[in-house]
Formats: sequence, structure tokens, C-alpha cells
Amino acid sequence: MLAYSATPGDRAASLRTDPAWVDSQLGRADTRVLPMWRDRPLMSAAGTPRTLTGPLAKAVLAAASQTVLLSTAVFAADLSDVTEEEALRLAGAEESADLRGLVNSLPGTELATLAYARGLLFWNRNARFCGSCGGATETAHAGHLRLCPACDRLHFPRIEPAVIALVESPDPQPRCLLARHQGAGPDGFALLAGFVEIGESLEGAVRREIREEAGVTLGEVTYRGSQGWPFPAGLMIGFVAQATDEQVTVDGSELVEARWFTRAEVVERIVNGPGSGPPDSIGGWLLRSWAGLD
Repeated sequence: MLAYSATPGDRAASLRTDPAWVDSQLGRADTRVLPMWRDRPLMSAAGTPRTLTGPLAKAVLAAASQTVLLSTAVFAADLSDVTEEEALRLAGAEESADLRGLVNSLPGTELATLAYARGLLFWNRNARFCGSCGGATETAHAGHLRLCPACDRLHFPRIEPAVIALVESPDPQPRCLLARHQGAGPDGFALLAGFVEIGESLEGAVRREIREEAGVTLGEVTYRGSQGWPFPAGLMIGFVAQATDEQVTVDGSELVEARWFTRAEVVERIVNGPGSGPPDSIGGWLLRSWAGLD
């Protein structure tokens, strides 16, 4: 399973709209609270994310700038409005951590739950004012909705869909297209990706992005899978696409270089070289799958 994709299914969507039910969950003796500080989980001295219950959980909830429901009797608390030192003290934690740096050390469900918490808290922290009238918004539905009292607009968590594609050469010898983006190192080749635009299908976004950035025209475009990517609010949708020819013309803006790689070259990059994309991303999975390594 892709990283960050194993979040437990019980998000209590039909219950979190009831303030009395939410309050009852906050008042339970066994309620668990995941403290976070500026998108970073707070860690114990043993190197595991803190999960609080009892009086310590109550103290963190009282100090939090935002509390969100993750599932029945499980909440995340945002301590971003205090210093890191104070957040660590409140949570009885040793340090804060980059969530993506924990991908190889946590069970899939725990990693996904922390990613869910990170994305929801980030959205609440950055949606405090209405985009229509500028008025201050208020939290509702246990952190899954914000209301604007000034103009009655409802604000739901924002998701930013993006496509990523492994493009195969039409040549009989298996080859795929990798590109080096602006700012990447001299050997920093990866798959091509881009955000979906308004009025555009996912397949249409793949065709447009590959054509705009690399000058490659595509034939068949096949969906392979998707991945929640709350860094901060993405949804990555993965495809395999067939190029109609091998002519590459990079745009010079998004990309500085793009070329075709054989399967043997990709295997070498992944096993012994610089790799070709973050190991926790769907892009890395697409490439490893194509190379026969996953």
C-alpha cells in the first residue's frame, strides 16, 4: 500500500456534525489526542509519536488553537500558536519531527493517521479568513468545516489534485521518460507531474502537462492509482502513458532536461544511484513497478 493511504475508514462523518456528540467524545476517559506543532508530530524520548490520554490530553486540548476529529475518540491538537519549547512541555515530548522522515519507522495506519491530522490542521490554520468577504471564519463539524458568519459562506477542506505520469517510449525496447526540473541537481531526474486545471479531465491534464513541459505527444493514458499527499493539501493521481514518438523538447521553464531511460538504467538508478523520485511517493512506486522492483 502506498504511504499515507492506510487511514482507518471510520471518520465519523455522520456524527461529527453533532456538537453534543463531539463534546461527548472529547469528554471520554479513553479519548486519544495526537499533538502537533506547525505540521510536525511531537515525539517521545523513545522516538515514537506521542499519543495522549487522561489529564495530559486535557491540558493539550485546552492549549490548542485548533482541535480536529480524526475518528471516534481520536483527535489531533494544533499547538502551533505557542513556541516549540512550550508545545514539547505541554505534550511531554522530546522533539518534533518531519512526518516524511518517519515513513520507514511507523506502521502504515499510524503514518496515514498523522498525515490526515497534518493536512486537516494545516487547512484550518490557513483558512481563518473568508476568501469571499475577508471576515474571520469559525470552526465547525469538529474541524472539517469553517463558517463565515459575515456572509454565510461554508468553507470545506481544500484538496489540490495533481497528475503524475510514467511515459513509455513507442520504441520496442522499453524506455521511459524522466526529466530534471528547475532547481534539481545535475542527476535529479524524476517523473513528470502537474496540477489539474479547471475544466480539465485527469487524462487531459496528463496530456497537457507532458506536451507543455517536454513537447511529447501521448496516445493511450491509463490510470494506475492515487495517493493522498497532505504536503500540504495534494491528491496525487498516477498514470502510465504511451508516447507517439520520441521527440523531446523541454520548455526551459519547468524543465531543464528530459530524456529516455532504459529499464536497466532505471534499475541502476534506484538500486545503486540517486534514485528517481521520493521513495514515499506514488511517483517512486510507478517507477519501481515499471522497473520490476515493486
